[in-house]
Amino acid sequence: QVQLVESGGGLVMAGGSLRLSCAYSGRTFSSYRMGWFRQTPGKDREFVAAIYRSLGNTYYADSVKGRFTISRDNAKNTVHLQMNSLKPEDTAVYYCAVGSGGGYYYNPAGYDYWGQGTQVTVSS
Repeated sequence: QVQLVESGGGLVMAGGSLRLSCAYSGRTFSSYRMGWFRQTPGKDREFVAAIYRSLGNTYYADSVKGRFTISRDNAKNTVHLQMNSLKPEDTAVYYCAVGSGGGYYYNPAGYDYWGQGTQVTVSS
């Protein structure tokens, strides 16, 4: 059974920083990508960032480029999302996900397993 457990969410003032972590256990894929998405009530899940296990390629949504950094520790099956210069519009539930590589990195359908989500709230 694949499990993804996120941690690190919370309440922060605008301009502050948070670091999200996602620990992955269970079935391993020979090559896969891990991604972060976020969702607010009434809206679709939105792509934030993705990283590929094999080469470490990273991809970001335009809205977070230059502020967020995704990284991974393959030995520990962990992925992190460092979020700096946070804005109130970054407020959302953040989900990590892992996929076997099919589909597109920015599309939720390209991921096979999801974490339970962690709330990030940025106050103005």
